[in-house]
Amino acid sequence: MSGVMLSDVIKRYGSTQVIHGIDLQIEDGEFCVFVGPSGCGKSTLLRMVAGLEETTDGKISIGKRDVTRLDPSERGVAMVFQTYALYPHMTVKENMGFGLKMNKHPKAEIDAKVAEASRILKLDEYLARKPAALSGGQRQRVSIGRAIVRGPEVFLFDEPLSNLDAELRVEMRVEIARLHKEIGATMIYVTHDQVEAMTLADKIVVLRKGVIEQVGAPLDLYRDPNNRFVAGFIGSPAMNFLEGTVKGGAVEVPDFARSLSPDVTLPAEGRRVSVGLRPEHLTLDPDGATHTVDLTEALGGVSYAYLIGPQGERVVVEERGDIRSREGETVGLSFDPARIFVFDAETGERIRKERAPEPA
Repeated sequence: MSGVMLSDVIKRYGSTQVIHGIDLQIEDGEFCVFVGPSGCGKSTLLRMVAGLEETTDGKISIGKRDVTRLDPSERGVAMVFQTYALYPHMTVKENMGFGLKMNKHPKAEIDAKVAEASRILKLDEYLARKPAALSGGQRQRVSIGRAIVRGPEVFLFDEPLSNLDAELRVEMRVEIARLHKEIGATMIYVTHDQVEAMTLADKIVVLRKGVIEQVGAPLDLYRDPNNRFVAGFIGSPAMNFLEGTVKGGAVEVPDFARSLSPDVTLPAEGRRVSVGLRPEHLTLDPDGATHTVDLTEALGGVSYAYLIGPQGERVVVEERGDIRSREGETVGLSFDPARIFVFDAETGERIRKERAPEPA
């Protein structure tokens, strides 16, 4: 198996540049997930690694090989798409081995590789069936099996679960995690689904407008985002943002009766900032009267209350246990100041606590 390195990778369509100098190291055996809003370039970047999109400039390496100008078949990658792309007239076994058959591999070798992939994906009992007799999840497993038999250095997944229903998505997510653990291959995975990214990834790459905003382990991005975009994108429901102004060494927020004193080094007096609070870090105060409960969502063990503040700003609060807020009631908010994130309102960059200089 091999890692993947992207060095100053650029993609242009005519005069329009969509990927802006990406530098990224994906380690051998790592599960790396590309996330970002629609149009951010995540699928384009994946297709560039696959060789399905030409790289305008920069270098893509797989292991020690420069594959930037190589054909897809020479790169040692296998790609799994949203659509299953199975041949309807072939059995599962024939679909999985078709690529090897076309490349003139011996029948015994094909049978052995198909059998191993079937064992890994628990497809043994379906080998004689045709795609029409399979569920969506089973078809996607066949598609993954077709990639496994090729023995690639790198697996590429382009939103492979987006066509499945909620229950099958959970099942296939577990299957892919188990597959990665068993074969230990380098995998690059594109998704817009927060749960897929957080549960599958060793490393998440957050993209926006063809630029990497931040790279890190899932919980590192969640707990320590570098900017407002990453803070708002990672996590579901999204982080709450309240606009405030630095005044008297604290932050004044119109929706709060008292000033906030986050544990950060605040900028100059009068500077506008955004205060970020995750829904699970907020608690409803029934004795307060700053926010109105507009809507509640009960999801079993957890509920979400959607509040409207006096300035019309919306806030989401996570509630656990048996106590639930009621729509229409007026409440206050309480929180731990240590849980507050602060961002520059103009640049979106995270404002942190300055460390004291170390003694010489």
